[in-house]
Amino acid sequence: MTAPLLEVDDLHVRFPVAGTGLTGRGKRLLHAVNGVSFSLAKGECLSIVGESGCGKSTAALSIMGLQEPTEGEIRFRGRPMTGPSAPTRMERAKAVQIVFQDPYASLNPRQTVWRSLADPLRLHGITAKSESADRIAALMRSVGLTPEQAGRFPHEFSGGQRQRIGIARALILEPEIVVLDEPVSALDVSIRAQIINLLLDLQDQFGLSYLMISHDLSVVEHMSDRVMVMYFGQLVETGSWQQIFASPAHPYTRRLIAAIPDPAHFGRISAEPFIDAPNMFAPPAASDLTEIAPGHFIRRTALEGAARA
Repeated sequence: MTAPLLEVDDLHVRFPVAGTGLTGRGKRLLHAVNGVSFSLAKGECLSIVGESGCGKSTAALSIMGLQEPTEGEIRFRGRPMTGPSAPTRMERAKAVQIVFQDPYASLNPRQTVWRSLADPLRLHGITAKSESADRIAALMRSVGLTPEQAGRFPHEFSGGQRQRIGIARALILEPEIVVLDEPVSALDVSIRAQIINLLLDLQDQFGLSYLMISHDLSVVEHMSDRVMVMYFGQLVETGSWQQIFASPAHPYTRRLIAAIPDPAHFGRISAEPFIDAPNMFAPPAASDLTEIAPGHFIRRTALEGAARA
């Protein structure tokens, strides 16, 4: 087997939070990501799913170097991405890029599409205008736009077209990993399938590896090779998308799947019981955890509560 392209080992991200009370003393630490480990293979799409606030975006930002981990290791092709031997921001930009959720807010309204695509090339030493023009034209065609449209400003495009531009900008430096942060959630339903199919085509064309952040399991099902489920900063379940959707082991995963709209049973309410939310300031101790799947744990009190319900 080939070595993983990306390895994340025991990742922790904690944020200091001011204390409560009249004096505001006693700072506490918010455990946004708590001991998460996973790997990403070449050409794979790995989705991290969970509700807002579960830590999935914080984990992705750590991989991109936009959020320094508190503990743990991140390696790209075996090279540490943190610490004294970490790559520079320029080197990291050629390894990992991101497609943001909001295709309009992520583009500079005062820059043409050409400028948004040409600036990264110039910063990385590609100064010949002919070479930039060729790369921009080819990439515009790859995302379903014409080279002539690169002379326009973001407000002249539809939402779906702007997301295509965002994808082009993420690919202009030819990264190996692309983080997809809710890539279709801000788009009309009629456009989502087009962007999903585009992302899958580009993955095949350029041999990309995707790390997708999403709470929409219907999108995850169409794009993913593997799925990770995060719950309040912890990884609670992982497996192929077939395993996760056909036989989820964790009560929280079952609730997520049950929440997918079913046209045949509109308005149905899941029979899955709610489980206790962990304290983000005081994660459960190892002695309070029960293994529910190989390498994955949940608090005993949460399982007991689910059983009683």
